[in-house]
Amino acid sequence: MSGFYRMLSGRRFAAHEKVGSGGQGHNIRTGTKAVSENQPERQEMRGSTVIGVALRTSVLMILLCGLAYPLVSTGVAQILFPQQANGSMLRDAEGRVIGSELIGQSFTNPAFFQGRVSSIDYNGAGSGSSNYAPSNPALVQRIKDSIADWQKHNPDVPISQVPLDLITNSGSGLDPHISPQAAQAQIPRISSLTGIEQDRLKALVQEQTEGRSAGVFGEPRVNVLKLNLALEELMKVTPVKP
Repeated sequence: MSGFYRMLSGRRFAAHEKVGSGGQGHNIRTGTKAVSENQPERQEMRGSTVIGVALRTSVLMILLCGLAYPLVSTGVAQILFPQQANGSMLRDAEGRVIGSELIGQSFTNPAFFQGRVSSIDYNGAGSGSSNYAPSNPALVQRIKDSIADWQKHNPDVPISQVPLDLITNSGSGLDPHISPQAAQAQIPRISSLTGIEQDRLKALVQEQTEGRSAGVFGEPRVNVLKLNLALEELMKVTPVKP
């Protein structure tokens, strides 16, 4: 009996194991099917999350780079460098803005110092030059016209003594500077028209001459607008020749 009982028990255990493994397999298949059915919903949730992160990042960067940074930069510039931040504007004795020290101007009155030739007539809306080659007939003719104009208004200074920056174009068309030599070459004409002694004009040019940047970069230069403002003040003290 004991042996028969053990045999029945073994059969029942095997049957129970078989049923249990079958049920487990059925559960696994059911779980896989459920995951497959929920996958599109999870992908949609994941896509919504990515879009939300992108929108929040975009708004944050717009606020930081498009609003906060310009406001902070402008505020710091206005506090530390107000003159430069507002365009380096220059004013006359009455306080009126007459130009920027960064952009050249055309002075039609021969009693004032003249700047470099500008292909764009010092139009601050843009910059540029003709970019003519040295052999271009238009450039050759333009230089000839500049030489003829110089000889007409400066008969006391031979063309061989005229610095090149007075008869050649400015690369940007907006260059506000000339060399000290170019300013000195105009002194005889200005002295003749204003009655101011040449020595005083030479001293004025020397006062307005800027040295090399940081002592090593660039060349000495004279800002034409600043020089003419100083000359205008000098004219008020020294009677102008009629």
